[in-house]
Amino acid sequence: MNNISKLLGIKYPVIQGGMASIATGAFAASVSNAGGLGLIGAGGYDENWVREQIRICKTLTNKPFGVNIMLMSEHAPKIAEVIIAEGVSVVTTGAGNPVPYIKAFKEAGIIVIPVVPNVRLAMRVEAAGADAIVAEGMEAGGHIGQMTTMAMIPQIVDSVNIPVIAAGGIADKRGVLAAFVLGASGVQVGTVLLATKECPIHQNFKNLVLKAKDTDTIITGSSKAPVRVLENTMAHKYNELISSGASFDELEQLTLGSLSKAVFDGNIEEGSFMAGQISGLIKKVRPVSDVLDSMFLDVDNYKNKINVLL
Repeated sequence: MNNISKLLGIKYPVIQGGMASIATGAFAASVSNAGGLGLIGAGGYDENWVREQIRICKTLTNKPFGVNIMLMSEHAPKIAEVIIAEGVSVVTTGAGNPVPYIKAFKEAGIIVIPVVPNVRLAMRVEAAGADAIVAEGMEAGGHIGQMTTMAMIPQIVDSVNIPVIAAGGIADKRGVLAAFVLGASGVQVGTVLLATKECPIHQNFKNLVLKAKDTDTIITGSSKAPVRVLENTMAHKYNELISSGASFDELEQLTLGSLSKAVFDGNIEEGSFMAGQISGLIKKVRPVSDVLDSMFLDVDNYKNKINVLL
């Protein structure tokens, strides 16, 4: 099994999800200081915001951290230049084709880890020079693919020779161990970090995660662009508009600013509260360090027992 901790220079083999509007420089630093790899989520922000967050992160940690680029953003090319100029050590990519960017990142000595939803894309980015892959199942919050973590991870592991990092539906030691058994070398987590003291989301958002049951997430959007969120009025209305054949403009009007309404305003009715199916397992707010420690302390002892059974 490839050693993600060694590759990334971190204590625990865990990456924080690049959650748009949530994954700030300060939050990324808190994850890195706790032993994981913190990520700044560029989302739809421009290169100036990303540069500022990188510099904030550098003042708060001397540990490795990275930036997640949403490649469909119009700012992606400029953000890529900033990442290189600022000497960021790791970049993860999503929502687009990372291949055109990989060569420049590699020449700058940056570790490149694309997020992929299936075997085909995993093989493609490996061929282009990716150092590792985050394979994210549809259990995850936010933008998702069509495959579950359980089904996808072993198929990708069998299809590539670079480390695979499992994401989607992982929030505790059991999920970590399951990922290892499936052949993953590490995990990426997001939803469990929403319920942390350092996470900069509105308290209403945290409360929704804490109160969520196992069935309280819903998938919104078309089959081509599904998004998993906590169930609320906005999510149901969006799906009703989809079913009625509403225009793109009507859908845009409904969702305009919905992520900000969730993250910053805590608007329970109109916000887009992106969170995964694992929400029902999260029952209290903890420091980031407690979350990561609880996921990984003594995990090697459990792995040894599993290896005996296998």
